[in-house]
Amino acid sequence: MTQTSSNNGGTDEILVEGANVRTFILNRPKQLNALTFQMIYRLLELFHASEGNSKVKMIILKGNGRAFCAGGDVTFLAHNVHQGNWKLSADFIRELFTLNYMMATYSKPQVSILNGIVMGSGLVISVHGRFRVATEKTVCAMPETTLGIVPGASHFYSRLPGFFREYAGLTGTRLDGAEMLDVGLATHFVPSEKLPFLEQELAKVNMSDADVISVIISRFSTIPNLKAESPCHKMKIIDRCFSQRTIEEIISSLENEALNNKDDWISSTIQSLKKASPISLKVYLRSIREGRQQDVGSCLIRENRMVCHVLKGDFSKDFVEGCRAILIDKDRNPKWEPSRLELIRDDDVDRYFSKIDDKDLEDLKLPPRSNLFPYAIAKL
Repeated sequence: MTQTSSNNGGTDEILVEGANVRTFILNRPKQLNALTFQMIYRLLELFHASEGNSKVKMIILKGNGRAFCAGGDVTFLAHNVHQGNWKLSADFIRELFTLNYMMATYSKPQVSILNGIVMGSGLVISVHGRFRVATEKTVCAMPETTLGIVPGASHFYSRLPGFFREYAGLTGTRLDGAEMLDVGLATHFVPSEKLPFLEQELAKVNMSDADVISVIISRFSTIPNLKAESPCHKMKIIDRCFSQRTIEEIISSLENEALNNKDDWISSTIQSLKKASPISLKVYLRSIREGRQQDVGSCLIRENRMVCHVLKGDFSKDFVEGCRAILIDKDRNPKWEPSRLELIRDDDVDRYFSKIDDKDLEDLKLPPRSNLFPYAIAKL
């Protein structure tokens, strides 16, 4: 049985299937299932109702079309900021982070089927769940630094192996399904032609036992080979360079590597860093390193502050400029301000971690959750 969630002028943005095993389908295929306000509200409702329903044993989350989810509706956010209505965009982020927290502390298993594009917030709404199933069609990234915003990923990215956490978030590099499995972003790799059979078996589950569900998924899983040029083969260089204290030192270390190693990967990594928003790079580096020492709730509260400062634009308006250059005009030539890393002081970065000075805007208030332990631990 399929139910629909009619929102946004009648568009069915969330489809709901099943009873004991509930499947939520993101249904904006032409927009690569980018999340709207209505979708986030509806997912919050569905997750809350399903948790309170003893008949529901597990959740499956997937996307319709060639994407799982390409992230939040960034154009909507940028338009609001450009029109001076940044607080509406801040409301969007608050609800999204509340959804993330519910997923991270959820008492029932969530299986996210990542068969296609998984970008930004699309990765966030999956990785907080217990199981993440990648396929040969999966491609994921957190490209926020190229848009002049800050990735809301410090809890789970900070728990990637070695200094891959800094590398992946700072460069916004794209990972395929095999690479996601290798670094722990995915828990299983299932060939896409087997997904219908996997879903049929999962639909028969009548308990919330994560071990049982893992065994079922494993029956359809394989261990894929990493491609020869995968960054997962570059861990020694990544650890050497991305362990440096500052962004400037990371770039300098990579440039030193390039002197003795004519590896295209090194040069492309340097270019990715030099093309990104300087303030986004500096804020993210501090965020990812703080995130390793914090629980998921603390990370989300801090990230909400950071993103609100980005949206308010009182120090830098790089978010609007990044969206113009990448998504609107598509000239891919953003004019960042500040334009260079050396123009950014430590206290400029500090302000992104401070409470917003606005009487109408409070810190993120996370709902009380009875399942804080062990469900709130990182699921990587």
